[in-house]
Formats: sequence, structure tokens, C-alpha cells
Amino acid sequence: MSGVERNVTDPFLWLEEVTDEAALDWARARNEVVGQRFAATERFAESEARILAMLDDDTKIAHPGRRGPWLYNFWRDAEHPRGLWRRTTFESYATDEPEWDVLIDVDALAEADGENWVWGGAAVLRPSQERAIIHLSRGGADATVEREFDLTTREFIAPEDGAFFLPEAKSRLGWIDADTLYVGTDFGPGSLTDSGYPRIAKRWRRGTELSAAETVFEGKPGDVSIGAGYDRHPGYERHYLHRSTDFFNTEVSLLADGEWRLLETPTDADVDWYRDWLLVRLKTEWTPGDTTFAPGSLLVTDINEFLAGGREFEALFTPDAHTALESWGWTENHLILTTLRDVQTGFQVLTPGPDGWTRSELADSPTMSSTSVTNLDPLEGGDEFMLTTTGFTTPTTLLSSAVGEAATVLKQAPAYFDATGIETEQFFATSDDGTAVPYFVIRHRDRRGTPGPTVMDGYGGFEISRTPVYLGAPGMAWLEKGGTFVLANIRGGGEYGPEWHTAALKEHRHRAFEDFAAVARDLVARGITTPDRLGAKGGSNGGLLMGVMLTRYPELFGAIVCQVPLLDMRRYHLLLAGASWVAEYGDPDKPEEWAYISEYSPYQNTDPDRQYPPILLATSTRDDRVHPGHARKMAALLESQDRTVWYYENIEGGHGGAADNKQTAYLSALVYEFFTQMLMEGRRSA
Repeated sequence: MSGVERNVTDPFLWLEEVTDEAALDWARARNEVVGQRFAATERFAESEARILAMLDDDTKIAHPGRRGPWLYNFWRDAEHPRGLWRRTTFESYATDEPEWDVLIDVDALAEADGENWVWGGAAVLRPSQERAIIHLSRGGADATVEREFDLTTREFIAPEDGAFFLPEAKSRLGWIDADTLYVGTDFGPGSLTDSGYPRIAKRWRRGTELSAAETVFEGKPGDVSIGAGYDRHPGYERHYLHRSTDFFNTEVSLLADGEWRLLETPTDADVDWYRDWLLVRLKTEWTPGDTTFAPGSLLVTDINEFLAGGREFEALFTPDAHTALESWGWTENHLILTTLRDVQTGFQVLTPGPDGWTRSELADSPTMSSTSVTNLDPLEGGDEFMLTTTGFTTPTTLLSSAVGEAATVLKQAPAYFDATGIETEQFFATSDDGTAVPYFVIRHRDRRGTPGPTVMDGYGGFEISRTPVYLGAPGMAWLEKGGTFVLANIRGGGEYGPEWHTAALKEHRHRAFEDFAAVARDLVARGITTPDRLGAKGGSNGGLLMGVMLTRYPELFGAIVCQVPLLDMRRYHLLLAGASWVAEYGDPDKPEEWAYISEYSPYQNTDPDRQYPPILLATSTRDDRVHPGHARKMAALLESQDRTVWYYENIEGGHGGAADNKQTAYLSALVYEFFTQMLMEGRRSA
């Protein structure tokens, strides 16, 4: 067998060989078993059809991305499963029947090229918007092929005609002008970091070979990635460079007088600028001058004064025990802050002026929902923006607004399940160390006082906040059938700012697991469910969470779904992008760090003497971020211990597990059919 070989310490190591025929045959055999057990029922067929109809629905909101006068949209439906990239004007978009100008038909392109293209996005040259670099993925992988596209002729430009083109790689591209790009890609041996991302940033001029591109910066192999870019704001043009030394630490430099000048801000801070304002959002305490600022604060100063040695900052936002800064963005004349107070959205509008900053309010999001500010375009959009509001049972609403003006509804998504009588509540569980952990419960009001089948979802990593979102597929396949849905806001996420995240980093990872287990116990204590009727689901880092629930807290759950997971934490840093997450989990090659990782790594912590709940493991062959070997090997190990385990592998689909609407519908229906059989019907045997 080529590549990875069998060894005595890990008899399933051969399953890490992604495209080896023996490994694929192993996966196909288990797919067949899963299909026969869960995808052959009438209930599955109904759920799959309804979910697919929702994803393909022509009346759903076509969410736009604003670039000056144009609103761009990527659209999939039944006739275009791979999708259409298109654009329109705001005036047309605001009508009931917008006139879309289709730029690229990905289905037609895939057929013409004989490729399994999945849309990966576009980098549009501004302000002219006559050219774009199109990112095309084979089968949904993170790696993309980069091709230049002419938006006036609606045609790709051939490399022999002077087009920019890059073969498949995890590339980074950014326009400087119509004939120049910043590029980071696989330039050959040694040009990538240990994480598989660009290590070298170059300036590439049209009409020259990639090999002749001018190197502007080189990072180290142990860095996560390097990237360069250009801020085109008239009168404030800046070339900038990001060097990510690990997942959470980045050095930012600006080009001045032909040299890169390092911004001497904390490397773990988020750094941003607009015109001459420098914004720094702290993740750890910082004393730049005479004042000490707390983690989670957003600071501002004049960027030119800072480069000249000034260190006087003003705090535009300071967190408290309940409130964190979720995001921020500029209109032409204002800064809009989005906050979370106990996972409820709020807004502030800050305006710089000759006498300092003034503060005003923007209407808060409705309770038990979340609202995001989108389509800010300070260069060409004035003070206009859009708001996207959604709740667990409330379909998404898209509104148009501007600072100082009332918001008006642009689009309203239809409802896809019957939410009559279904309510959302928020509770707090107490974790092992006394920390209050919030979670949402979504159930029919008739379920109050009666324990019932419940699915609990969690993530808890990388400072990613889990906020309310419309439960389209779970609503149809679970809530309508009498199930309860729970979203747990455990540590490791960003719901309470950076300290909520750092509280579960590395040797403190156990806190995220303890938080999730605490919510599970609290659900039982409140009479919402019972352990045998409580299911848990999570993907990626949430898949690791599920692996730990299986091996450390099996008595709390009646069934588990573990999707695109990390599970073998002894080898995660050696597989695909795994090295980039050492700052999150620790380095298993360091004995002192493996000491705490080894305490929870699911693949190394199965116990033949403990009973485990049934588990469905799902992954994708084409996931080039989290290696499918994690799920494959765990399934094989559990099978060898005579556990009740099912395994499904999408042969394409990337890290999301699905490459088109049909695959997404199949996987969603599969998950809830599994939970229905396990938790509602009690059919737990293989």
C-alpha cells in the first residue's frame, strides 16, 4: 500500500490513505449499510424531499454581497444545483422580481470543462468591476483553481491571452491594480507552511510567468500562513502584510518608503484601520501607554501618530460580565458595533468628529434572535447598510437601512415548517467550576413538564459564537415531530468575548467538555429530557466535542452524531491543515502538552468496559481541512469493540460535508432519521 502503511500501534492507520481503493471500498460498504437502515424509510424520503425543496426554493432570500453599485449573489436551485453567479442593481433587487445578470453558470462550466466544479467565490477588481479572479474547487475542497474572468464579455480569459491563472492549491490572491496581484500559492517545494498554506507573498505582474513574480515577504515553515493585500481607499492607499505565526497570533505590517513597518500591536489582537483610524480589539490585557485595557476592549488611535511612536488609545468598547463585542464595521462616516449580551444582539453607532466620538443607538435585535450588519461599503455605499435578522422559529428577514434612518424590509424568507406553539427559552447550567453556561431550548409549549426526545448541538472552539438561526431542516425533520432542539453556548466560543474562548484553550480544553456535559445534566434536572432520549450533534471542532462526549460522558446521551470530526488528537497536527490548530489544542509532539491532550483524545480513550450510546460518524472524502481518516479510524476502532456505530462518507463535499443542495438535503435527513430511530423509537441496535 502506498503512502501511509499499517503499523502495530495503530492497525487502522491505512484508512488515512484518502483515495486508496481499499479505504474507499471500506467506506462504500458502510455507506450501503447506512443507506439501507436510515435512507430507505418513507419518513427519510419525505424529510429529504422537503429539505431539498427548501434549499432549491426560488422564493428564498437571494442574499447579496455589495460592491459599489452592484449587488452580487450566488444562487442554487433545482435547475442549477452547482449554482449561478450573478449580479443586479439595488433598485432592481428591491423589487419583487429582480433582473439578474448571470455572469457564470457553474453547471454549464462544469459540463464544458468535464470537472466537478464547486463555487469557491470571486475576487472582483474595484472600482471598475470589469475583471474578477474566480475560485473553483474540485468537489468542495478548500484548495481551488484560480481563473481570471472578464465581466464585460462574460468569458474566462485564457492564460495565453495574458490572464492570471493558478492550478489547484490553497492560494491567496488580491488585486493591486488591473495588471498586478499579490499572490501566495504553492510555488514549489518549501513554499508552503507546515499547515499547507502559502509561506511566501509575491507581487505578480500581468504578462510575466509566476516564477518571475517578485517576492515581497517570506514567512517560516512553522507559521500558519502569509498574505499581502492592498487598501485602495483614495487618499489612504496602503499595502499591508499579515504573517500568522499561529492560528491566533498575527503580525501586521504596512509598506512605507519601500519597507515593511511592523505595527507594534499585540499579535493576538484583531487589527483594522479606516482612513487614519487604527482599531485594535484586544484578546489579552494591554498597557500601550499609561492606561491598561481589558481583554475584549476595542481601542482606537490615529494610525500615523501610532507609527510615529504615539501610544495614546481611547476605548470605544469595554466588555462587562454579560456583554461582548461580536463585530464592527464602517460606513462612510460611522462605525457600527455589534454586541452580544447573554447571546442577545445589540448595536451601537459611533461617529468621529472634531470634539471626539459621539455615540447613538441602533434598534436592538428582537429577543431570542440574532441580527447581523451586512453590506457595508464605506468607499462607494455612503452610510447605507443591510440588516439580516433570524430566529430559531422565525424565518430570516433582510432589511435596508442607513445611519439615522429607519430600517425597511427588503426581503422576507418563507416559513418551511409549522412553528405554531413552538417556543424558545434560555437557561443557564452550572459547569464543574461554577461557571454559568447559557443555552437555548426550542420546543412546543405542550412539551413543558414532559421529558421528551431532545437533540443538543454544540461547538465550543476558535472563538466562534453560536447565535440563534432559523432551524429550517431541524424544524421539518425534528421539531414538527415533537422533538426538542437545544443550542449550547459553551466555552471555547466567542459568546462572551475572547476570555470565553481562552478559558478553554489547550490545557483548559476540558472546560468546554464539562460545560456541554453540564448542559446535558441540566436538561435532565429541569425535566426537559432523560439521558436515554438525549442526543448530541456537532461537526469539525464540534465533532471532537462529540467524540469526548462518547468516550468520557456516555451515560449522559442516548445517541450521538459526529460530523467531519477531529478524533485522533495524537496525529491531528500531521494531517492536512491540522498543524494550524496547534494554538487551539496544543502540540502532541511536546510531552507536556500531549499529557493533557491524551486525557481526552477520543481515539486513544475508548474503554471496552464502558457502554456507549449509538453513534453516527459522517465525513467527506474531499474534506481537505479535517482529514477523513479521523472518522474512518474511529468507526473502525468502535466496530472492532463491537460498538453500535454507523458510518457515512460523502465521496465529495469538502469540509461542509456536502457539495450541493441534494447532498446537503441527504445528509440532513440522514442525521434526523438517525435521531428519530434512536431517541423516539428506541431502535438502538445495529
